[in-house]
Amino acid sequence: MRVAVVGGGPGGLYAAALLARQGHRVEVWERGAPDDTFGFGVVLSDDTLGGIERADTVVHAALGAEFVRWDDVEVVHRDRLLTSGGHGFAALGRRRLLEILHERCAGLGVRLRFRSPAPDAWELAKTYDLVVAADGVHSATRESGAAHFRPTVTEGRCRYIWLAADFAFDAFRFEIAETAHGVAQLHAYPYSADSSTVIVEMREEVWQASGLDLCDEEESAARCAKLFADALRGRPLRGNRSAWTRFRTVVNERWSHGNVVLLGDAAHTAHFSIGSGTKLAVEDALALCEALERESSGGPAQALAAYEAARRPGVASTQRAAAASMRWFEEIEGYVGQPARQFAFNLLTRSRRVTHENLRLRDARFTHAVEREFGCPEGEAAGEAGAGVAAGAVGTPPMFTPFTLRGLTLRNRVVVAPMDMYSARDGVPGDFHLVHLGQRALGGAGLVLTEMVCVSPEGRITPGCAGLWNAEQTAAWKRIADFVHTSAPGTALGVQLGHAGRKGSTRVMWEGMDEPLPEGNWPLVAASALPYKPGVSAVPRALTADDLAALRSDFAAAAVRAAECGFDLLELHCAHGYLLSGFLSPLTNHRTDAYGGSLENRLRFPLEVFDAVRAVWPARSPMTVRISAADWAPGGTTPEDAEGIAAAFAAHGADAVHVSTGQVVADEAPEFGRSYQTPYADRIRNALGVPVIAVGAISSWDDVNSLLLAGRADLCAVGRPHLYDPHWTLHAAADQGYEGPGAPWPAPYRAGSRRPPTGKG
Repeated sequence: MRVAVVGGGPGGLYAAALLARQGHRVEVWERGAPDDTFGFGVVLSDDTLGGIERADTVVHAALGAEFVRWDDVEVVHRDRLLTSGGHGFAALGRRRLLEILHERCAGLGVRLRFRSPAPDAWELAKTYDLVVAADGVHSATRESGAAHFRPTVTEGRCRYIWLAADFAFDAFRFEIAETAHGVAQLHAYPYSADSSTVIVEMREEVWQASGLDLCDEEESAARCAKLFADALRGRPLRGNRSAWTRFRTVVNERWSHGNVVLLGDAAHTAHFSIGSGTKLAVEDALALCEALERESSGGPAQALAAYEAARRPGVASTQRAAAASMRWFEEIEGYVGQPARQFAFNLLTRSRRVTHENLRLRDARFTHAVEREFGCPEGEAAGEAGAGVAAGAVGTPPMFTPFTLRGLTLRNRVVVAPMDMYSARDGVPGDFHLVHLGQRALGGAGLVLTEMVCVSPEGRITPGCAGLWNAEQTAAWKRIADFVHTSAPGTALGVQLGHAGRKGSTRVMWEGMDEPLPEGNWPLVAASALPYKPGVSAVPRALTADDLAALRSDFAAAAVRAAECGFDLLELHCAHGYLLSGFLSPLTNHRTDAYGGSLENRLRFPLEVFDAVRAVWPARSPMTVRISAADWAPGGTTPEDAEGIAAAFAAHGADAVHVSTGQVVADEAPEFGRSYQTPYADRIRNALGVPVIAVGAISSWDDVNSLLLAGRADLCAVGRPHLYDPHWTLHAAADQGYEGPGAPWPAPYRAGSRRPPTGKG
């Protein structure tokens, strides 16, 4: 094929070299000179280097001769230096990387056109078989083909600048400076024997208040050097056409159109704090060339489709990790008050790619020190590590430490999340609920929460929803509570009270989630007369003053019955678009009276209900509240709103806030991913000092331990894994080699407390 490559950065050049090795005729257009480049050092992972070695040993050998390698990460927190080892980085100068790729391309017959702006990619596509657009974050190809690629570009909230120091740091170094205007942070790493990349970053408002928005490159470098004089040992910083900028996250719905394909930053970007820009571009080049070789008989279009299908999942995972890392640095001011070791652990695990278990394998001494400061008891884990047991496990894992809410001490930090079962009859929980909740209670969690228990017949989501509005239901719930307390002593059972509001009178989930009943519907009420699914859902009636009074009474009466049942904890459901949540969100509350408008007004009725319930709920028993901290829709609840909501409930006596998101409006667009809701819990906990329950795609015990040790949560609610495995918590203890008071096996089950042996014998 005749191939045109637009852009002579590392990704474009490496793609050109690999394509030339396959026998294609390749031309590269680069508007800059051969030695023009921005930035200083480039970091590549061992996985990326392995791919390069398999594809081109010549390039791999040349890179290997240049790399600076190091294992340690140094974190400086309020003048205290902490070091964690075992991380394994490799870096080299960006200019030297380009030289190696120039030499390789020239040796393979690639035509390199320097100081030559490329013709329009769509014009090139008429005469070339393939056009690789590697023209960077500001890609002209992406912009001119926006109708095909459908890009989304969002800017971060921090300003940063790339600089260099003329000496080599001993490790990757992270340091904070707490200034009169806010927090600034330094990221630095060596890329040669006598040079280091230094990035200085701070929130936009800190940057402006510091006057750095008025500084040129030279003055910016001087002021940054002064700000981090200790880290730099008094040495200066220098720039390279360096300017303060905001990070742009690029996402495209499609990466190719016809015979034109985007590569590297033109297709996707990932925040520099996980060191992935050049890495992703090089991996793109590898994957593209593999697809072209594998799908050679089907032509470029088939190969480009195969390339994107193979590459997109890995890129999406990296972008999620990068987004988590970027947000962490944007919110760093909320973490600087943490103890030094916890702060360092939090930083190291910020992207969720490095976890507690992973870090313990890299540096057991550092991780053990963090555990000790957290309060994990010392001592060897009982039993011998066998198949599936975490190697070298010692002491008590964080998830098996106790936690106290008011007069209730939970034996561990695991909560079985509330999950609607839609299996009650006339609101009465039956044998299914006894077995369902009983199994999870026997499974070792510290707290088991019921599904949303409705306070009135009209408050049900479906005809299968459980309730607590009459004596028959009270007796049925008492039977379940008695079983839990008798057969699973030490397990706390919590009830979640709620009202469906405008999301009621629907079919059970497996017959059509949120779809109205075909018959037997009941009238709906809500903060405002807005249907959940316009044109599908029934229009609710806006609540009157008399309605509000009656609802307060319904909630209070249900709470009295819950106390009679013997529940240990009560949670008020103010999330997911149900009645009380409908008052909190500006998308669902359009009232013009005292219960609508400002956040203070939108909080008024949910707080009145909370106060009515708290007044009749036993004083020693804790109350929590579940909120949706984001609506995942424009104009919805903001992070600041979520903080305000949590603070208001805490001021009224909530012992913890259960932080969920979404399900408020039907046209939401959630950013799903592992532990995707935990940043909202994290923000509330660290901004307000309020205990939080984190929830949302927390699926492994390693994630639970990581969230707790980092100070992002106090308790972790785990839902679907407990449907897959009712004894998830006990099995997590066995996997970690832990036996102790945080996870006691029921006496009849003790013979099964070890993982069964596998294999032939």
